[in-house]
Amino acid sequence: MSVEQIKSAIAELSLEERAELAAWFHGWGDDEWDAQMKADIASGKLDQILRQVDEDVHAGRLRETP
Repeated sequence: MSVEQIKSAIAELSLEERAELAAWFHGWGDDEWDAQMKADIASGKLDQILRQVDEDVHAGRLRETP
C-alpha cells in the first residue's frame, strides 16, 4: 500500500476513528526510542552531554523557554 493510498483511506475514516489512529500513531515509536535512550545512557554515550548540562545548570546559563 502506498502513502497516498493510506492518506486516502484515512480521509474516509470517521472523526472518532481518526482520533483513535492519531493516538495510536503518536505513541507508536516511543518504545523503540525509549529503549535506544536507555541503551545510550547505559553505554555512556550521553555522559559528556549530561556533564555539560549539569555545568550549565550550576553556572546559571539556562533561560526559560518562551
